[in-house]
Amino acid sequence: MIKVEVRLFAYFREGRKKNQMMEVDEGTTISNIVKVLGIDEIEVAIMLLNGRDGSGDRQLKDGDVISLFPPIGGG
Repeated sequence: MIKVEVRLFAYFREGRKKNQMMEVDEGTTISNIVKVLGIDEIEVAIMLLNGRDGSGDRQLKDGDVISLFPPIGGG
């Protein structure tokens, strides 16, 4: 088992903690985290792994930080 921190932004925080520590199995990917959180992956505009662009298939390591952002709208 490894521990990762997940940071959610904008409406992804609704009904969820904005920052949370999760204990997951080795080999878990960012997409797995998104699924566990009940977020549809097509709603995720930006996935960051340790502050850098991360793809959904990236496997996580102990201590990683995942940041998830929905599309940003504005006028």
